[in-house]
Amino acid sequence: MGRARYWTPLRVVLLLAVVVLALGWLGKSPCLQQYREADGALALDWRNDRQYVAMCYSDTVPLYGVEGLADGGLPYRDAWFDTASDGSRTERYMEYPVLTGFFQWTNAQLTDGWQWLAEVLPLPSALDVVVYFDISAFWLALAWLSVCAAVYHLRPDRPWDAALVALSPLALVHVFTNFDALAVAAAAGGLVALRGRRPVLAGVLLGLGGALKLYPLLLLLPILLVALRRRDEGGLRVAVPVIASAVATFVLVNLPVAALWFRGWTEFFDLNRTRPADPDSIWFVISYFSGWPGFDGPLETGQAPTVLNAVVAVLMVAAFTAIAVLAYRAPHPPSVAELGFLTVAAFLLVNKVWSPQYSLWLVPLAALALPRWRLLLAWMTIDALVWVPRMFQYVGVDRKGLPPDVFLATVVVRDAVVVTLCVLVVRAILRRPAGSPGPDPVWPAAVPRRSPPAVVESGSRR
Repeated sequence: MGRARYWTPLRVVLLLAVVVLALGWLGKSPCLQQYREADGALALDWRNDRQYVAMCYSDTVPLYGVEGLADGGLPYRDAWFDTASDGSRTERYMEYPVLTGFFQWTNAQLTDGWQWLAEVLPLPSALDVVVYFDISAFWLALAWLSVCAAVYHLRPDRPWDAALVALSPLALVHVFTNFDALAVAAAAGGLVALRGRRPVLAGVLLGLGGALKLYPLLLLLPILLVALRRRDEGGLRVAVPVIASAVATFVLVNLPVAALWFRGWTEFFDLNRTRPADPDSIWFVISYFSGWPGFDGPLETGQAPTVLNAVVAVLMVAAFTAIAVLAYRAPHPPSVAELGFLTVAAFLLVNKVWSPQYSLWLVPLAALALPRWRLLLAWMTIDALVWVPRMFQYVGVDRKGLPPDVFLATVVVRDAVVVTLCVLVVRAILRRPAGSPGPDPVWPAAVPRRSPPAVVESGSRR
């Protein structure tokens, strides 16, 4: 009597997420196997392209050694050198945004601490890189659990939307592929804070997300657009502190690193400027199947694709402008989730880089903007399956791998499905009747105005 039930919807959602995350870790575990070399030393068993054949590849493993973390290097301060086939050496620094870089460094320090404790206490141990991966995976799993909880809190009347995020095939495959779950968690937390009428906190979380991976800052555009449509309801009083605190947080986090180690801090931006079209991008697909050499033609090592960069920038501006026009002309103000999904999807579709784990960015936004289980599950399954031919193309056809054609064909299917989702979101926005309240799980609900106190006439008191 009076006792609340233990298995609340939120706990069920989190349990589903824990199961998926455990399976995701098991999927990466073949890449954590060890063997003894001829001299008896332990080594990571990536022989015979295990990382591709077992489809267990994670950036976390090679980056531990490549970026100097294993040697105690401090991100952005300490450099390392890439050696090309011709013997030339290139100075390199941490290639991730500031908070992601120091996230990796912190986990490397925790790895050293764990290994020290394992020497004096009966604790399980393994190669440093394996311990490092497991520590990183622990935090990434917590981040994804917070994403599931955030979606639940934004839509408590529809717990199955949060369950869809928890059961996402993309989470199964990619939560531990890179560090993007951290940025997704910060972005989702920012949306929860916005819903809870804490705009400064929302901005701080989005700014921190931008310092993890730039994409959470894209959500400032839909927040501003919704505020402009709701300006009669005081929308700008919500959006301005969000945007101001997000920008201030991003600057405050980056400023000390930029001031101390400017060359290392610019590595992330230099890399994104100079890298060519990635195989996951539509630009590479067009070039591969048509034989087109690209806007810039053949590039030298380290040469920036200047024209491609300009085209991508113009297309992004055009896409964001179209989203702004849609928000302005819609019969009723669209939701932040709807415009957020369109903004992030447009960024990914026209960008020259779409790393596989970037699709995680869309998962909570899609669940909030277009809550259709079958449709979203089909998209996430297709998107997750892109990983299979991506891995097997690295094996090589001569070693029973797959040709690039299969992988690039799945990229086209993935892009087509995402475009279809965008069309459905746009149609939902335009078909919503004028005056309809429209569902917005993110924007804070209007607070009813209080009636002025009644005036009591002097002669009426008894």
